[in-house]
Amino acid sequence: MTEAKPLRADARRNRDALIAKARELFADGGFDLRFDDFAKLAGVGTGTLYRHFPTREALAEAVYREELVALCDRARELQATLPAEEVLESFLRGLVSHLDAHEGLARSLVTLMATRTGALAEGAQALGQVVDDLLAAAVRAGAIRDDIGVGAVMMALQGICAAYDHPTYRADADGVITLVLDGLRTAPQRASGPARASGPNPG
Repeated sequence: MTEAKPLRADARRNRDALIAKARELFADGGFDLRFDDFAKLAGVGTGTLYRHFPTREALAEAVYREELVALCDRARELQATLPAEEVLESFLRGLVSHLDAHEGLARSLVTLMATRTGALAEGAQALGQVVDDLLAAAVRAGAIRDDIGVGAVMMALQGICAAYDHPTYRADADGVITLVLDGLRTAPQRASGPARASGPNPG
């Protein structure tokens, strides 16, 4: 496969301007804006818009790929400064806060976590790897149980993403994270067989 050629400085500036304006507009609920208007608002020509992003979906993909990279970088920054259990909680609660402020990212992630296809899905998979790394570090530190895998946590996050338009989204999403963290910290119950009745054996 031939690698894409690096963009010229002016082309890179135009692309970055489009992504920055799209991020701003998506955050304000402007995902359904007429596509050509993204060029005008970013201060570039319509031809430049279509050269870099032939469709609205391609532009959204670029925006949210960068958002996912930033989230993964944030996890690594936390790992350098906080204990493992605090990193996990801080990252998950920070993720909820970010999704609350970026509805479009939540809307995209719920689809990507389900389909796991396409270029942007690589970002969702990278997010899953980060969560897996944080769980493993917390297990090694003895902070959480070791019998719950990343799939369960990602399923909870997928549910949080899917509920992005719920009227009490932020409070309920924070509640889900609390349930996940409490469950991770709780030692698993060992099977002990049926309870035995106390007192004399009847009959």
